[in-house]
Amino acid sequence: MQLPPLSAIRVFEAAARHGNFTKAAEELGMTQAAVSYQIKLLEERIGALLFLRKPRQVVLTEVGVRLSPAISEAFELMRAAIAATRENADGVLTVNTIPTFASNWLVPRLGSFQLSHPQLAVRLQASRELIDFNRHQVDVAIRSGNGKWPGLTSHKLFAAEFSPMLTPALAASVGGIETPRDLLKLPIVDTGDYWWKLWFRSVGIDNPDLKGDPRNRFGDQHLEGKAVLAGMGVGILTPAFYQSEIQQGQLIQPFDMVGADADHFYWLVYPEARRNVPKIRAFRDWMLEQIGSNGN
Repeated sequence: MQLPPLSAIRVFEAAARHGNFTKAAEELGMTQAAVSYQIKLLEERIGALLFLRKPRQVVLTEVGVRLSPAISEAFELMRAAIAATRENADGVLTVNTIPTFASNWLVPRLGSFQLSHPQLAVRLQASRELIDFNRHQVDVAIRSGNGKWPGLTSHKLFAAEFSPMLTPALAASVGGIETPRDLLKLPIVDTGDYWWKLWFRSVGIDNPDLKGDPRNRFGDQHLEGKAVLAGMGVGILTPAFYQSEIQQGQLIQPFDMVGADADHFYWLVYPEARRNVPKIRAFRDWMLEQIGSNGN
């Protein structure tokens, strides 16, 4: 049997609960005449009266008494399911980010966000792929690029700056690093990284002779950073991602000179249509505050 229109069932549930067409109409934002019409429509589909109409009140018939509890239970189950779904949607913030940003910048700072917003759970997705907000269940993303993505609001975080870094022990192995040319005495972790050419050019060295196998590639900066921390060689890394390691003496950045890709920044992005969602607004405000307070 095909179900009657849901609108008519909804009106019946409200009218049965209130025992009054007028109160049902007020709850549903309808006129009393519209309520009466929907009840009549339902009665015609069922083939039996559901209410006895009396002056100033309506009373459920025997059929209505049998039907009402089942309908009420069904609506209560739907309300509970929707409430649970909404609670989960409102209470979980899903962040898609590139791996280096996740491991070297975001994760160490997430504790302060959780303390400020204990009602929110954060779910991280680390990926280099450019996710589609229409196809993936993601609230916000951290991307690198020029910030021009149709349909998305973009907030600039910081530039993709880069500078050579290495362990103190590796630097000591050649008597210290005094000039950029001293770096050429040491193995380079990823000689194929085009940032090397840009950085050396900025310090007046064209076509540097980099020591290392050009076939070695790490793919992600956080992997290259692990290799540098292990003493495998000199890496070209983003200083903003390694402030803790520098402060703890695990890495040194021998030169203040940094290179930068004019068209390459890190951005916080989310769909324009969702800019006022509370959890997105909370994360955006926290991120921009973190960037401002850390000078990056």
